[in-house]
Amino acid sequence: MTIMQKAVWLIAILGNFSTAYFYVYSPSILSIILLISTLAFTIVGFYDLFYSRHTLNRLYPVVAYLRYFLESYRVEIQQYFIANNTEEMPFNREQRSLVYQRAKNERDTIAFGTQRDLMENNYLSLWHSLSPIHLTHQTQRVLIGEQNCQQPYSASYLNISAMSFGALSPNAIEALNLGAKKAGCFHNTGEGAASPYHLKHGGDLVWQIGTGLFGCRDDNGRFNPVSFKKTAELPQVKMIEIKLSQGAKPGHGGVLPKAKITDEIARIRQVSKDRDCISPAINPECTTPKELLVFVQQLRELSGGKPVGFKLCIGNPAEFLSICKAMVETGITPDFITVDGAEGGTGAAPLEFSNRLGLMCLEGIHIVNNALIGVGLRHKVKIIAAGKTASSFDILTKIAAGADVVNAARTMMMALGCIQSRHCNTNLCPTGIATQDQARSKALDIQVKSERVKNFHHNTLASFFELIGSMGLDTAAKLTPQMIKKRTPCGGQVSMESITKPLASNALINNLNIPEPWQQWWETSSADQFYVNDLFILKLANAD
Repeated sequence: MTIMQKAVWLIAILGNFSTAYFYVYSPSILSIILLISTLAFTIVGFYDLFYSRHTLNRLYPVVAYLRYFLESYRVEIQQYFIANNTEEMPFNREQRSLVYQRAKNERDTIAFGTQRDLMENNYLSLWHSLSPIHLTHQTQRVLIGEQNCQQPYSASYLNISAMSFGALSPNAIEALNLGAKKAGCFHNTGEGAASPYHLKHGGDLVWQIGTGLFGCRDDNGRFNPVSFKKTAELPQVKMIEIKLSQGAKPGHGGVLPKAKITDEIARIRQVSKDRDCISPAINPECTTPKELLVFVQQLRELSGGKPVGFKLCIGNPAEFLSICKAMVETGITPDFITVDGAEGGTGAAPLEFSNRLGLMCLEGIHIVNNALIGVGLRHKVKIIAAGKTASSFDILTKIAAGADVVNAARTMMMALGCIQSRHCNTNLCPTGIATQDQARSKALDIQVKSERVKNFHHNTLASFFELIGSMGLDTAAKLTPQMIKKRTPCGGQVSMESITKPLASNALINNLNIPEPWQQWWETSSADQFYVNDLFILKLANAD
């Protein structure tokens, strides 16, 4: 027996004898409570010693439960008592506080200077102008689909990114959509279909068609043009987005745990509620670059000429260049491309996929922007950036890198009241946002939270345009990568664009002055397939 086991037996024996003695000779409520407590202690200790499956319980009976109790509150203890303002992930206290303050229309200034290390390697900053300009954001928007569409859409610079009904509660979806209507931005439905909660308040929607084709699938899980057309023609649906992959789990497909699948969700998605809802890793209608573009054209026609694009997290750049080659060969271009980053978030993702796959958002934007310039199609396609947007500086850097507008997901959840408890995949969200537990979700006040979404959007954009004006610019369209400065290991500053050489217009088409590795990516890409070919693998094997 270990010392702890002997101690448990000793406490149990002495405790039971002493409390029994007091109960017999001095009966009282206290003695009864003590007797029940020691009996419970004895039973638990006996079970731990002889029947528990856990080694810790066998070696440290009863006491081991203290460890499990403290471990269950580890995240909260670290968040509230240990982590400083700038070290917590994925969003630190400084970022979360900024979102909460702007959502509540509270003071968002700081005192006594920055807490950031301005000499940190890769630290990003801006050069300001001695002739700043005052801007207002109400009239500045971005038109998407003006090249190919009968119904182009005028988008805000900041919008609500893809979060589906199922991942989020009905009240959360309603609050986001009502907030989008008040703010004048669009609300992406996520891959779980356009639910009644997305449609209830009339906010502008981007209907995302995920790899599971939820909301427009037949009994065999393939595309159903009739059901698609019925939803796509709704006046509230402004654009259509085909999801190829997402930043948190590229190459994996969507996951909705069965704990969160209600009868209503199963009916809307046309899936079973007896197992996890797993979307395939690849869209069955888009298995090649040319198939993707044909699908884009089909959806544009079925929707009555609304903008259609696709969303992806960039991995191998040669595969995105395959899509660009297909655009050139078919003459079909999407109206927009949403670039998600590996730093993006989701309710449920495998650790290795979330940590190790995909390019970060700024890297992805650089690839997409330059590839479209290189094939002479940048003027036809708008770029929407996603992936961890908390502040106006985050919006500015993405647009400077080549995006036209920006989406935010998790910070919109924070505007609703999310506290980053990271229980999104358990159906136990403490704030009623990422759960289907009715008791929790009904506590979320739709009217109040929609105001906070509107406030966060308005205040963040106001700061964004103030930043642009401080640089001496009168529009976000004039932002360039050269304006974003990155700290080098030696302490100097270089522009983002100087790190990787940009492509000239039509450089890939004309095969003129193509820098490495663009030359290699272009040579190994194909309009007829996504996957990496043997030539690319051979070059990698022979690389230094």
